[in-house]
This record gives sequence, C-alpha cells and structure tokens, in this order.
Amino acid sequence: MTQTPAGSNLPVVRMHRAARVEDALHEVVERRLRNRGWQPVITAYTGYGAPGWARVMARVVLTRGNGAGRRLEKVRGWRSFMSSPVSKAVVRIQIGDTVTETRTDRSGYVDCRVKGDLEPGWAKARLAIEGAATVEAPIRVVDPACKFGLISDIDDTVMVTALPRPLLAAWNTFVLDEHARMAVPGMAVLYERLINANAGAPVFYLSTGAWNVAPTLSRFLSRHLYPAGPLLLTDWGPTPDRWFRSGQEHKRNTLRRLAGEFPHVRWLLIGDDGQHDQEIYSEFAHAHPENVAAVAIRRLSPTQAVLAGAIPGPAGTPEAVGSGGKTWFSAPDGAGLWSLLRDTDVV
Repeated sequence: MTQTPAGSNLPVVRMHRAARVEDALHEVVERRLRNRGWQPVITAYTGYGAPGWARVMARVVLTRGNGAGRRLEKVRGWRSFMSSPVSKAVVRIQIGDTVTETRTDRSGYVDCRVKGDLEPGWAKARLAIEGAATVEAPIRVVDPACKFGLISDIDDTVMVTALPRPLLAAWNTFVLDEHARMAVPGMAVLYERLINANAGAPVFYLSTGAWNVAPTLSRFLSRHLYPAGPLLLTDWGPTPDRWFRSGQEHKRNTLRRLAGEFPHVRWLLIGDDGQHDQEIYSEFAHAHPENVAAVAIRRLSPTQAVLAGAIPGPAGTPEAVGSGGKTWFSAPDGAGLWSLLRDTDVV
C-alpha cells in the first residue's frame, strides 16, 4: 500500500516473479470484467491523523454494475477475497478545501498522508475516481494534547480465531459466517472503561489480517461494542521482493510509525500469548520506552493455546510482572485485565 509520486526519479526495482505473475493475472481479469460492464468502486477504510494531516486508506476494485447496495444475509469470509483490484487509478482525496491526487498501487490500494484542516475528534475525507461514486472515509484525529492511547491486536485478543494453525485459519477466514465469530469475554468492556478513564484516547487495531476482511472486522467490532478506531492491516499477496508479506514486520513497522507520528502518546499495548505479540511488544518497549505505558496480555486457555500453535502457559489468577522497565499485565479475559489495571497509574 504505497504510492509513487508522478515524475519520481526513484530507481526501478525488479519485481519478484510472483508479483509479476499476479500483476499479469490482475490485468487480464480487469480487462475482461470491464468488457462485461463491471465498474470501479471505492472501499474506504478508517484513517487517522492530527490537526493538519491525515493518513487516508482505501481500495479500488471492480464490481458488477447492478451490485451496488446488494447485501447478503450470510457473509462468508471467502467473498472478501473475490475481487479484482484496479491499479494505477487516479484517486482524488478532499479534506475541507484541500485536494490531493494520488494513484492506487498494483493491488488497488491507496495509503497516503495528505494535508487538511482537521479538528480533534472524528472527521471525514472524500474520495473520488472517474466512473465511481464518491465515498467518505472516517478519520480519527488525535488531539495534540492526548497523552494516552490503545494499540490492540485482533486475533485471539478481541476475537476468538485460533490462529495461526493453517486449517483453522483457513476455515475462520474463508468459510465461517462472520456472525458466527465470537468475541473474547470482557475485552469490549475493558476498552470502553479505559477510554472513559482517558477522555479522547484513540484506539488502533493492529493485525496481520488482510485488508480484504476490513469491512467484516469493522462490522464485528461494532456489533460487539468495541470502541471505533482505525484498522491497520496488511496485504497478503506477493511483494516486489518476496512471495508473501511478513505479518510480524508489518506490526513492527506500524508500531514504529505510530511512535514517530504521535511522539507525545504513551500506548497501552494489548495482545495475547498465542502468537508473536509478546516478542514484538517487548522489542518495541525496549526501543521506545517513552511511548509505552504498559503491556496487557490476554492469556489463552490451554485448548486455545494448542489450537494457536503455542505452548500453553500456566493457568491461574491475573498477574502483573515488571519487564523491560514496563509493567506487563496478564489475565485470561478483559475482566481479569481490568482488575489489574484499574488501580494503576496506567488508567
């Protein structure tokens, strides 16, 4: 999800073979679908920013001419991946009176930082391309006076997914109806209490999940009463230099980016012990101690840990442990984490 400015003198990078094959396939599919009357449509994702700038994220894909507004009663995950991206499309982004033009990347994504007159709270950016309806992207504008925020993992932290075992991951991602996904007990209440105790605190949802499922995840978070906030996902496809993107590097890079964009904010990092959250958060806390308030880890049950491919940890009561100069809170659910956090200076 990167944009190259027009007229750039950047050196040409030889694309990985998998990326070249994917691009060729996309070109053929796009041409055939356009010949059949399919039209471009913009899917806008929730962005974020501060007074004066915003990070705007979206994707342009082709859809049937009569498909607008059609809603399925049951939404299987595989539908999110059945789309044809529109590459190199000129996208017009408007925030207030400021207009910026950019192009979609090879997978149809827009991810760029633009200027705009924004007030703290929630704002909107208008996105338009030729031949498609204009859409609005919500923008979470962080107050410069804000000193606290939440960065939360999604899989097995707010939503039970049993990742990364391949077969279970495929089932949950491609087959399971979105309404059958379960929320982790107490986590939505925990987040709401943390936000209420820190007025104006932003919430970012950082995951290795694909952008294709962003609408599904947004509906899930809303349905289970999680605080609204930007989703920071990734693209599962080939990159210019490798077969697949690294989910762990995506998380590391995003954490570093947020630390640079909001140097005044100390983040409560929330994750689980089933994947690599502890390792990634520990590295970030050591490298950027001024940007970390604490780390909260949701302990998986022995069964969930086995399904997630992790070694089951000791069950028991919630606990707080000092590590790397920061306090790590660990509990099996949101209620346990709140019992540890509520009487600390984190809240």
